[in-house]
Order: sequence, then C-alpha cells, then structure tokens
Amino acid sequence: MLKKVRIAFIIVLICTQYSNLFAQIELQDTTPASKQEHFYDSLEYRASQRKLTGWIYDFLISPPRPYVDKKALALDYYSEAEGKIISKIEIKALDVFGPSFTDTSRTAKSWGSRAANTIHTKSNLKTIEKQLLFKVGDYVNGEVMYENERIIRQLPYIKDVKIVYEQDTVYSSFVKITVLTKDRFSFGVSGGVSGTESGDLEVYNRNIFGVGHELSMRFVGHLNRQPYLGIETYYKIKNIGGNFLDISLGYLNTYKNEGYAFKVEKPFYTQNIKWGYGMLSTRMYRTDRISNNDPVRVDEPLNMAFNSIWGGKSVNVTPRHENATYMVFSAGVNNWKYYEEPVVAEENQHFFANRTLYMASLTFSQRRYIQDQLIYSYGITEDIPEGIKNEFIYGYDANEFGDRHYLQFFTSNGNLLLSQKGYIFLSAGIGGYFKKRDFEEGQIQGNLDYISKLVSAGRKRVRTFVDVSYTLGIQRFDIEQLTLGRFDHIRGFSSRTAVGKQRLSLKLEHVVFLPRQFYKFNMAIFGFADMGIIGSNNALIFRQDYYSGIGLGLRLHNENLVFETFRLRLAFYPFHPNDMQFIGFALSEQSKQRFISFEPTEPKPMRFE
Repeated sequence: MLKKVRIAFIIVLICTQYSNLFAQIELQDTTPASKQEHFYDSLEYRASQRKLTGWIYDFLISPPRPYVDKKALALDYYSEAEGKIISKIEIKALDVFGPSFTDTSRTAKSWGSRAANTIHTKSNLKTIEKQLLFKVGDYVNGEVMYENERIIRQLPYIKDVKIVYEQDTVYSSFVKITVLTKDRFSFGVSGGVSGTESGDLEVYNRNIFGVGHELSMRFVGHLNRQPYLGIETYYKIKNIGGNFLDISLGYLNTYKNEGYAFKVEKPFYTQNIKWGYGMLSTRMYRTDRISNNDPVRVDEPLNMAFNSIWGGKSVNVTPRHENATYMVFSAGVNNWKYYEEPVVAEENQHFFANRTLYMASLTFSQRRYIQDQLIYSYGITEDIPEGIKNEFIYGYDANEFGDRHYLQFFTSNGNLLLSQKGYIFLSAGIGGYFKKRDFEEGQIQGNLDYISKLVSAGRKRVRTFVDVSYTLGIQRFDIEQLTLGRFDHIRGFSSRTAVGKQRLSLKLEHVVFLPRQFYKFNMAIFGFADMGIIGSNNALIFRQDYYSGIGLGLRLHNENLVFETFRLRLAFYPFHPNDMQFIGFALSEQSKQRFISFEPTEPKPMRFE
C-alpha cells in the first residue's frame, strides 16, 4: 500500500509540474511588453539550438493569445443604434455548408456538401422568430441583443447566430435588424456494442421539418434477453408559443425497461422569466433502475411510477445594479410508488420506499456570460457563464418507513480570473435527511474546475483543464456506491470492485486543437493524467485505495453536424484492480461537456453518484 501511495504521489507531482509549466508561461503576461518579447526571443533562440527542444517550443510554447472581451465589442457595436426604434426584423437562415457570416454568398463546392444542403430543411423563420426577445417597435438594447444571440446559439440545431443592424436611409431614429443563423445538419446516427451479447443503434433528427422539434429512435438488441430487439423513442417540442415552454414524450420497450415518460418544463432560461414550472410523469412496468440515469441498478426489474411537479417565482432584488441578483422561491412535490415489492436485500428495502417528498427552496442567483472559443467546441462561439448560486432547500419526506425532514445547502461560483488567466468554477454542498435525532442518506461534496486561457503554439491552440472533486456519503444504503468510472473520474476506468462511500479525484488534461481537418472534421489531441482515491467513509480519504490512469487520445468533431464527438483513446492503469487490464483502448462517442450553470432550478436533493 505504501508503495502505491509513493507511486501515486510521483504521478501527481509530475502532472502538477506539467501543469505548472503552462501556468508559468501564462504568467509572463504580467511583465512589461519589452521584457515579455525578450523572454520569448531568448527562449526561442535557446530552443532552436537543437531539433528536439525546437520542436517542443513550437508545439507547446508560444506567446499567449491576447484576451478579447467579445461582450464589450458587441455592446460597442450596438452603441450607435442604442435607443433607436426597430422598424423591421429580417431573419436569414444560411445553408449548412458553404456560406459564412462574413461571406453569405459563398456556396458549397463538393457534391457531398451540396447534397447535404439539399436534403437538409432550413430552420423555419417563425421558429427562430419565437426565440427573439425583441419585436418591431422596441428600442435597440445591446444587452438584449447579446443575450438573444446566446439563447439562439444554445439550440441543438443551430451552429451560430449573428444579429446585425442597418440604419434606415430616411429616418435616422429607425434601424433594421437582420438575424443571420447558421444551421447544423440535423440528422444524426449513433450506436455501439456492449460486450458480445448486446448493442444499440440510434437515429435522430434535432430539427424536424425545420420547426425545431426533435425525434430520436434507438434500437436496442440482446442475444439472450427478451425482447431481442427493442426500441426507445423520444419526441420533444421546444419553446411552444415563444414562451420557452418545452414538452417531451418518451416510450421504451427494451430488454432493460418498458414504460413511458411525459415531461413539461419552463425553466428559468433567461433572467427575465418571472415564473418557472415543470411536471414529470414516468410509468415503468419493468426497469433496472429508478430513473433513466440513476447510478443504482437492480437485478430483478422494478414495477414503479415516479411523478413530480414544481413551480417557482423570480424576483430581482438589485434592480439598479448592473449585474442583477435574483431571488427565486420554488416549491415542488415528488412521489415514488412501487406496485410490486422490489426484490432486494433486506438492508436496502428502505431505499425503495413508497414515499412523497415535499420540498421548498430559496435561491439567490447572479449570472452573466462571456464568449470564447475552443473550450468544449471546435471553432464556434461558446458562452461561458459567470456568477453565483446559493440554494437553501427544506423537505418533508412522508415515508412508509417513517417520516423525516430534509435539509440542503448548495453554493457555486464561477468567474474569469484576473488578467484573464483562465476560468475557475467552485461548488460545494451538504445535505441529508433527519429522522428523529439521526442523520441519514447524507452527503458532502465539493468541486473545483479550472480552464486555462487559450495559448498559441505555432498554428495550434492549447488549453489545460483541471478538475478536483470530492464526495463523502454519510449513513448511505449498502446498495449506494461511488465509483471512479461514472463521469470519468478516471477516464476509461470500469472496475466493479473499486467502490466506496468516499471519493477524491484529480483530473488533468492538456488539449491541442489542430489547425488541419480530417475529412471536414476538426481534430484535437489530448493527453491526460487522472488519479482517484476511493473507499470507506469511516477513515481519512488519504488512507483509502489509490488508482490512476494516464493516456492520450484524439477527438474528431464537425460543428456543422449534430453528431456527438468521436473519441479515440489509449490509457494505462499502473495499479489497476483485478477486474481490469493494465491497458485500455476505446473508440467511442463523447457527449459535449457543459459549463456549470447558475440557473435556478426545481428543488431536488443532491445525487449520490
């Protein structure tokens, strides 16, 4: 064990030094311009004396890319039109392949691109119109225009959007607004094989007939379990009536589960939304888990229903402040009902209790967005949230095994670092149930995410990502176990024996965005070093079992398509558990990572996963 600790310490030390190298490079921004230029000139000269060091300099070290405040540029662009009346709004949807915002007349050259443009149905102009926060007769407001671009850009079938204005040639107080949108090709295919007995194939469309509706059909097969070929299908309608109200329907009948789901939701998508609400109803006649993404699986299928409803009111408590703080009061009811008693160990019976959880929350939220590129996407504009979120939750659990109370506090904060050195996101929370004088099903969690600024390396662009996460379970059920594989605490780690009630993980990743494309797919090379400690909650985390993963890989993604990112990864696990191999190789799809959001949500307990 001591030897493993030493090895882990050496790995972390190497990774820390590796990360510090880039931190030191970035710190050169704080020196005067002449000293900074002298530093890079001297470093380049020394590196050029040998081929190896010269290659390292070109690959990793280059003067930092200057930070550009795109919001300031956007507001400056609208400043001359600020306060003028919008006389006309025109929406133009560009072809998927060919034209750009800088050259809307450019056409697709290859036959494949032209064929895709022909097959693709452009977004219906009324569908985009429903997303607009302004109308004819309103005064131009730069903040509203900037926020509206972000909202449209978050649609899954939109690659990018640009709102421009044109001065009226007759009346100086009037302007014409043009909304330029760039679609993604809305058809997608996904799938994979699990072991030698099962697999799946999914076909989906994120923008049916150009009206923004989503449809997916996933065919799931198994050689030995019925139904041998099953289906999961979902249909989603977004922004009904321009009120940011979404409805989704789902039907499932596979060897894993059978049932349906219905969801209605109006989230606090923008800070101008005063009322948020939602409803979810699921009925599963046969399922291996309580919810679709629940970490707890059971061997014998569950026959159950889950229903929830919630609503909330938002109030601006700092109306005169530039960065407004909103107070949101929400309340909701969640109900779990089991039509047949679950076949589980006696000590886990209470986990599958028939119960109704009444919850109320008070949330203080402040959020704003800045723009950058090459973080989780490849060359398109990404909106990075800054702000705070402090949430207090009280719940009353009417439980068949005894009523109890629930308390939770959660806080998060995210900001661009001083001198634009990168982005940092912090979050922490504590919550659990109180039954008489006992505290049960509790947890403490904390998380730190750091994203470095984008650094130039010749024609390449480089970022470093750091993620530190800690979770402690208190009086959890035996069936509830933390792992290192879920959410890639150690990338590619899939052991069933490395589990526990306490976990600490450190993830380091260095990404090089390549300037060249592979058959129109953007490429990024990444190297990573992950370490995880997991085990009992009865001792200090550093006395638990240590595991690690080191590797590299390649990501391929085309931002013109709704396809997920393709990932090729090779990893080494120095002191792996017995049910894993030393080397792991994977070719898979990777969903795009999302930024931590400071958006108020429905009141719900923290997930132990």
